[in-house]
Order: sequence, then C-alpha cells, then structure tokens
Amino acid sequence: MIFGLLMLFPLAVSFFLGDGATTAFDNAVLITLAAGAALWALTRGRRRDLHARDGFLLVALTWIVMPVFGALPLLDFIPGLSVTDAYFEAVSGLTATGATVLTGLDELPISINLWRTFMHWIGGMGVIVLVVAILPLLGIGGRQLMKAEVPTPMKEQSLTPRIAETAKGLWLTYSLLTVACALSLWIAGLDGWEALIHAFTVTGLGGFSSKDASLGHFDSVPVDLIVMGFALLSGLNFATHYLALARRSLRPYLADPELPFYFAMLALSIVVLTTFLTQFDAHGDVFSTLRYVGFHVVSISTSLGLATFDYTLWPMFAQIWVLFLGSFIACSGSAGGGIKMMRAMILYKQVYREIVRSLHPQAVHPVRIRDKPVSDDILHAVLGFSFMYMVSIVSLTLLLSATGLDIITAFSGVVACLNNTGPGLGAVGPASNYQGLSDFQSWVLAFTMILGRLEIFTLLVVMTPVFWRR
Repeated sequence: MIFGLLMLFPLAVSFFLGDGATTAFDNAVLITLAAGAALWALTRGRRRDLHARDGFLLVALTWIVMPVFGALPLLDFIPGLSVTDAYFEAVSGLTATGATVLTGLDELPISINLWRTFMHWIGGMGVIVLVVAILPLLGIGGRQLMKAEVPTPMKEQSLTPRIAETAKGLWLTYSLLTVACALSLWIAGLDGWEALIHAFTVTGLGGFSSKDASLGHFDSVPVDLIVMGFALLSGLNFATHYLALARRSLRPYLADPELPFYFAMLALSIVVLTTFLTQFDAHGDVFSTLRYVGFHVVSISTSLGLATFDYTLWPMFAQIWVLFLGSFIACSGSAGGGIKMMRAMILYKQVYREIVRSLHPQAVHPVRIRDKPVSDDILHAVLGFSFMYMVSIVSLTLLLSATGLDIITAFSGVVACLNNTGPGLGAVGPASNYQGLSDFQSWVLAFTMILGRLEIFTLLVVMTPVFWRR
C-alpha cells in the first residue's frame, strides 16, 4: 500500500503536465493499493513475533513481487512492451541496476522517465529500510528486516538505539543528498525535470536516464563533474554521512576505514587507464582522455552506470578493468553494488595473513581493520560470500552461454547485473541495451539483479530445503 502511495508522485506530475500517462498511473495505483489492502484484510487478525526466518522471507518476497507492481505503469503505457521486458525494467529500477530494455527514451513522457528513476531512488537505500521506519507504528519490530537488508558485513551495529530511528536517519541523509544533487544539476544547466530525474538516478546509483544517449546527450563538463561528485558521495557508507551530519563534524569520514582504499583505488585506476588510453589516441588529447576515463571509472566503479561515451570502443584491457572495478569499489552501507570495499579489504588482509603464516607458522597475525581485530565469524561470512559470488558468476555465465549468447555478452551481463551496475560489454554495452535478449535470458538476468541486490545469501537462504523445515 505504501508503494502504491509512492506512485501518486509520478501520477501528480503526469496530471500537472498533461503528458498522456495519467491513466496508466491511475490503474497502477488502484491495482497496487487493492492488492495491499487485500493482504492487510487477510492477515490483520493474526499477530505474532517476527523471527529471522520471517525477515529473510519477507525481504526476498518484497524484492521479487514489488517489481510486478512497479512494471504496471510501463506495461499500460508503452505499446508492445512484453510482460518479461516490463518486469525486467522494474527489477532493474528497484534494484538500482540501470540495465534497460527500452529505446526512444527521449520521446517518453516525463512522468514515465521520472517513475523509472524514482524506482532507483526507492531501491537505492532499500525499500525495506523505509518500511522499517513505519513498522514500529504498527507494533511490529523491524530488526530482523534490517539485518536481512542492510548491505554490510557488520550488520549488528546501529547508529541509534532504535532501529526505526536508524532507518529515518539514513533516509533523511539520503533525501538531503538527493536535493543537493538536483539543485546542483539545475544550476549546471539541466531543466528542472531533467535535474530531478538524474538526481534520483545518481543518488540511488541506478543508471537509468531520460535520454537514449545517457548522460552523453548533454555533453557538459560541469554536469559530468557534478554527477561524478555525487556518485562518489553515494558510493560511501551512508552511516558515515549520517554521523557527520548529526555531529556537524568531518571526523566520521576520517574514522571510516574504507575511505582511503576507496579513493586510492579510484585515483590509481584513473591514472593507469588515462596513461594507457593516451597511447592509443583514444580521445585526441590527454585532457579529453582524463575527462572520459575519470567519469566512467567513477560511474562504473560505484555501480552508477551512466555513460558519456561508448567505452566498448576502448581496448579490451580498459573495458575489463572498468567492469571489474564495479565488483568491489562501493563501500558497505552505500547505495552501490558488488562485494563492497569492506569485504575486499578483509579478503586482502586474510590473504596477506595466510602468506605470513606460510612463512612463519607460529606467528600470531590477526586480521585488523583500523587496529580492531576482525572476528572469525565475520571472516567466515566474508569468505563464504566471496565464494558464492564467484560461483554465481560462473554458473550464471555458463547458463546464458548455453542459450547461445556469446561469452563476452553473457559474462559481462552477469557481472553487470550481479553488481547492479547496468551496462556491460558486447551486445549489452553502453551504446546498446538488453532489448535483444530472449525472454529466458531476461528472466535469468532479472534473477541475477535481485540476487546481487540482496547480496546473494538473503535470496539463497529461502531457496534451501532447510529453510522450510520446522
């Protein structure tokens, strides 16, 4: 029902602008509210404690079912759009992936493009976190939901004593960042609606645009710089932003252990790729090369996915480098995808510890993050997650290859969707989209997006037989 009420925003925009999509949103709002009301009516007389098992199931079902309702305005308004493509687009929106099957975006009504990117904004921080702030009002605790949803290897830490206050604080920070981004883009020359549409995309690290040429349509250095800046901010832990805002201090940023690695890897990648591509005269001069390399390194690494140039024209080395950056650069607790920088740091330190142990078997060398030892439970969880991450990429790539998809498209599509990045390489690169895939391939990648958004285990847990045993 809350999701249905959120649709009133694009409905009001459509009505105000008279862009012809009002009926589509009318129908979607009524169907969504009716479905929510029916669920409420069927269950309102039953109350019991919410356990961890319920939290996992509710989170998984929310991310699987919610795109059905998110797809309704698209299915109603866009002629010839199949159910598969509409669901794929909605999944991509709510998981903040940005992999699209639509063309002719420039001709779509503002309200439709606004809804697509508004789904990014809803999903960017997590629709469940938003609901967690409401559930206590209904007399239901939300900690189980937060534990299943919040993307970080250290999930038990809370910013405030109450989980609802934590969720509200995160959403306040998220909203303020969105407003700042929209105003900045408007000042840089975008009209009001374009600024708002792209602010939703950038702060949600989604990747949908209202233009077929993505951000390259505007060909504006100030716009590129603003998008890069806010993408970098959205790629940081929102808990750090919230603490800095609440304390009116920059100290939380200095205390964040991920920040040095985050900025160091981005800077290193920009320098290496700029130097490499300058040898091939990819963009004429070193400053133009720096502009395009800098933008795409930040955009793909943070899992934003907006593009200003078809980077599949670069040598394969540069393409693969940029693609893999999206696997680990975004910080834990951010709107980004991938395994997150915190897990990458822990993996690196664990590998280094094993090297030390092989040379000095009796040495005591604990894994530490900012001088604090990492518990074995967290180490085991990170190792297990990383293994399943690799298994997911290999198995899903093989599955798509078996359907006849070329290996570059299959592999990059899986990596891009699992990392919630959006554009891949080959037939799903930034100059094209996912429209050419078969229905089965689209369903596989829709599943991959949800798998990546829920960080693999949350979804896999409910697919195991042991989950259903009492």
